[in-house]
Amino acid sequence: MGARQSSARSKDKGPRGMVLLRRRQRFSPRDDALLSGKDPRSLLKRGMRHISFSLVTKGITDIPDFLWGLSEVQKLNLSHNQLRVLPPEVGRLSRLVVLNLCGNRLKSLPQEISLLKGLKVLFINMNCLTEVPAELSTCKNLEVLSLSHNSLSQLPASFADLSRLRKLNLSNNCFAHIPICVFALKELDFLHVGSNRLENIAESIQCLGSLQIFIAESNNIHSFPRSLCLLASLELLNLNDNDIQTLPDELYLLCRLARIAWNPMDKGLHISHNPLSKPLPELVEGGLEMLVSYLKDKKHN
Repeated sequence: MGARQSSARSKDKGPRGMVLLRRRQRFSPRDDALLSGKDPRSLLKRGMRHISFSLVTKGITDIPDFLWGLSEVQKLNLSHNQLRVLPPEVGRLSRLVVLNLCGNRLKSLPQEISLLKGLKVLFINMNCLTEVPAELSTCKNLEVLSLSHNSLSQLPASFADLSRLRKLNLSNNCFAHIPICVFALKELDFLHVGSNRLENIAESIQCLGSLQIFIAESNNIHSFPRSLCLLASLELLNLNDNDIQTLPDELYLLCRLARIAWNPMDKGLHISHNPLSKPLPELVEGGLEMLVSYLKDKKHN
């Protein structure tokens, strides 16, 4: 009897046993928990404010089916995987407040995203989106939306309905102009449209009266619109790396821009690497006050 048991153990160490071992090694700790018969809800993290579930950097190509049964999840992090499809079942997670899909290979979002009525934060940057469904505009509680590093060139007109949106990141896409619907988002205090294909900033920018941070660096913007000077709440305006040759005399109206800024994180006016700075390096280095004085004198002369 002992010999047979020993023989059985030795067979497990053979080629077939190695295959079983390799297959076993493919399972993540969460898979192991499920295979051992644990309730998937034991994988949830219950914080002070939200119930969360995370599958970050697991290399998954498909979302495990058990997730759609965890209806109490409020924060879901599926970032930095290999997901190509977000299944329509995501609509079952009706209590979601935060959804992080950053760093996957998604080309589209399902229409069922409209069922996430409580969603406040959506990160879907660093994917392969070429369009965004109009249904997303029914998520009227959305406050933060990052669509950066995709292949977007337009947004649905219905995005104008996202009346509570405060922070919008459209950087590193293919926009030739700022979508008209963006100018209807009156609560925006942060707008990033850097690294696109913009050649101008529409006069409608003045509609965004709550805007505090506006980043439009690394485009091909030719002029600094006077309407931009009407955004009195601006504390950071980044127009670095464009083709701006002149500044409007009304620049002094931007009273919250305290200085010429050089560090990307600093508040102030970022205007470096434009043709404007080449004949006036001493003015730019002298600060915003000197630059404004120069513009006023230039106007009178």
